[in-house]
Amino acid sequence: MRLVAACLALVCLAAPAGAQQPAQVPHTQFQVKQSFAPLVQRVTPAVVNVYASRIEKQTRNPLMEDPFFRRFFGGPDSAPQERVQRSLGSGVIVDPAGFVVTNNHVIENMTDVRVSLADRREFGADIVLRDTRSDLAVLRIKGGSGFPTLELGDSDALEVGDLVLAVGNPFGVGQTVTSGIISAVARTHVGATDYQFFIQTDAAINPGNSGGALVSSTGQLIGVNTAIFSQSGGSHGIGFAIPSNMVRVVVASAKAGAKVVRRPWFGARMQPVSSDLVESVGLDRPVGALIASVVEKGPAAEAGLKPGDVVLAIDGQEVDDAEAFGFRFATKPTGGEATLTVLRGGRKTTAKVRLAPAPETRPRDSLMLRGRWPLAGLTVANLSPALAEEIGMDYPGDGVVVTDVAAGTPAQELGLRKGDMVLRVDDEAVATTRALDALAKPRNYYWKLSIRRQGEVVTTVVGG
Repeated sequence: MRLVAACLALVCLAAPAGAQQPAQVPHTQFQVKQSFAPLVQRVTPAVVNVYASRIEKQTRNPLMEDPFFRRFFGGPDSAPQERVQRSLGSGVIVDPAGFVVTNNHVIENMTDVRVSLADRREFGADIVLRDTRSDLAVLRIKGGSGFPTLELGDSDALEVGDLVLAVGNPFGVGQTVTSGIISAVARTHVGATDYQFFIQTDAAINPGNSGGALVSSTGQLIGVNTAIFSQSGGSHGIGFAIPSNMVRVVVASAKAGAKVVRRPWFGARMQPVSSDLVESVGLDRPVGALIASVVEKGPAAEAGLKPGDVVLAIDGQEVDDAEAFGFRFATKPTGGEATLTVLRGGRKTTAKVRLAPAPETRPRDSLMLRGRWPLAGLTVANLSPALAEEIGMDYPGDGVVVTDVAAGTPAQELGLRKGDMVLRVDDEAVATTRALDALAKPRNYYWKLSIRRQGEVVTTVVGG
């Protein structure tokens, strides 16, 4: 064993300066006992605890307006009370000016945010950008400068088996470091964000770790911890992190002053290549992303792509499925072109696709529907490619889309939700939000509604 260790040392010494050494498995007891402490000391100052809160006013019970009830049940406490809603998570400083990346769900609906550094300094923080599609948010620390940072690594360079550290604030006990390996890359069907493309690790991740750092053995941020698979609420060795290449896109948008992350728009609906389709598309196994439909005049159409084409790679990076295509295309910078490797009719070809954000083809004209009818409580807008991208839905063409549903309203009771399209009311086609609002007339019989949800059209009759 000593001879092996000596040979390894000689190989390392003989390597040219600056050459990247391949990962090594420990061969000796001495190597097994090596400590992560120097790496931990270097990375933990850049990982912060995130405390978010908002004040909710509890409205007075209407019965308390009656002097009788107020006398016997109300007393001095019958006035509206305030309740503080709190959230706890972690974050990573990615710029010396105080930019912090965390999970959007950590600060969602919150108004007051504070961060606590490893050295126990505390600062207020502004919410600079929220990106619900990736479940990422960017904060900026108020006051101070020259903060410790973590450099963003290349998540596409990760391999299963690489050593990693997870750093965060689980259960609010304080900054905690756990170690493990990359268990899987490009993990899909996790359900935490619109972009189903996660790093899986067995490093212990628990509630409170959300927004914390997944760090490579070289001390780079290669993921933001965001979800766990658990039946008890604790760690079972299956944790998921958003890859750093998606983090890079969101952070760059925030530092540029953008309020919305603008990603390239492909202009086509993708689906996986199922085992039933393998032979018909000319493959020997189910890989790639199948183009199901193409938006007229969109980038895919301009590139000559057609339904039935299978995308196998983007700029040389292989595409395993439709989810992988969505992630890789979304992390491309706008401007320029991407080269797609495409299988058509059993033959490989290439296509140049323009990397441009989705256009705002018409005014949104957003409004909330009111009145005595089943759609009361909906906030709707005129759909365009840009709006479809923002809310994470396919663009089927112009129409009216639901962007919000108010709680406790007829629309919520009917089961309507964000992303639904209102196609017809009593067989009258709906083209704009104003046209839909004009159909809100009281009636005593029924309403006939046609709703499109995820490509399916449902027509229902609701009593008036």
